[in-house]
Amino acid sequence: MERIEAELFTDGGNDAVVRLPGRRFPGVLVQGDSLHILRSDVAEVAEACERGDVDEARDAAGLLLTNLDALLARYEAALSEHEIPRPY
Repeated sequence: MERIEAELFTDGGNDAVVRLPGRRFPGVLVQGDSLHILRSDVAEVAEACERGDVDEARDAAGLLLTNLDALLARYEAALSEHEIPRPY
């Protein structure tokens, strides 16, 4: 394990926006439990598609998109607050 200093652009919650040394743009630190939930949400969409349950897949995908949009909005707000251009 290596200890480094990183720049923290938001509070240190479940989806902290941080920049690691040597990186031009910050990233989002996703905690392991949150990553597992995200993976489970994607699996739910895939399983509904495999069953041909379009309504359930659409609903699950909509919730997943809402959560990802919130994460992206937090990231973009942190960049804006610190006058960092978006990398996309």
